[in-house]
Amino acid sequence: MEKRIYEPKEVISFRKTTEAFGGLSNMASGFGLFVNDIIVPSSEHLYQAMRFPLFPDIQHEIISQENAMLAKKVSNKYKDKYTRPDWEAIKMKVMRWVLEVKLAQNWDNFSKVLRETEDKAIVEYSKEDKIWGASPVNGKLEGVNALGRLLMELRQKYIHSSHKIYCVEPLNVSAFLLYNRPIEVVCDSDKFADFEQLEVDFELA
Repeated sequence: MEKRIYEPKEVISFRKTTEAFGGLSNMASGFGLFVNDIIVPSSEHLYQAMRFPLFPDIQHEIISQENAMLAKKVSNKYKDKYTRPDWEAIKMKVMRWVLEVKLAQNWDNFSKVLRETEDKAIVEYSKEDKIWGASPVNGKLEGVNALGRLLMELRQKYIHSSHKIYCVEPLNVSAFLLYNRPIEVVCDSDKFADFEQLEVDFELA
């Protein structure tokens, strides 16, 4: 992906999860995932865990964190030594897969946020990361904006086409594992919702 330049007033930008379009961020809470019978708190938790398929203990440490920022912090602690060797080649595919899982399992909430962006360019505002986001330069936003572009791709494929996504196939890459198990087809949130209801019922009992 090449660098892009955006006019701030013409785009939907997001930075903090508490902002109007904060749900677009991988750091946003309230978009829980359920993969291989494992509850994953956020898309950031899942993306970071995929760096370390051969190290289930690291994956567990990441997924166990109470928020996405802590999950990323744990990942950063291990990434120089334990990141899978082909990560740079596959990380965009992994992020696309993670976003599709987020949409499939949080259709009502996440599709609503994507729909509200209409046809505008989506940009992750970042003062530091010019790969996943774009940074302010001379009144413009400059960067690859990979996350924003993947979100626009998701919007076009599923929201504008009114094509609800129910299941997401695992990536065809080596060692696509979670806790030493090959990742299976991930489907919508019915099973996850049932699990949450069981937790509520247990707490009320």
